[in-house]
Amino acid sequence: MEATTRPEIPPGTLYMLILKTLARVGAMHGYGVAQHIQQTSDDVLQVEEGSLYPALQRMLVKGWVAAEWKQSENNRRARYYRLTPQGRKQLARELEQYRQVSGAITRVIEAV
Repeated sequence: MEATTRPEIPPGTLYMLILKTLARVGAMHGYGVAQHIQQTSDDVLQVEEGSLYPALQRMLVKGWVAAEWKQSENNRRARYYRLTPQGRKQLARELEQYRQVSGAITRVIEAV
């Protein structure tokens, strides 16, 4: 019997999902970002730590997010990420590209 597998996050959309989460919710620690994406997607999308933290690090280097260390809700030290103005511009680009690709895929699979 084949085990049920969770659908993977489409390549190239992780940045968009993280940026959108930070735009919608505000500053969050990485675990909170992953939880929000999973809950908002009704448990369809799951961001693994091995993908999330490297992506956040790349986004820091690109200037899309800024980070600072704070105490989390459970009194642990956590790095909180927030969107920068450059990140907001990147989010708009990511959303536009996603809509273009999504629309094109829809046209191809629904063509008669």
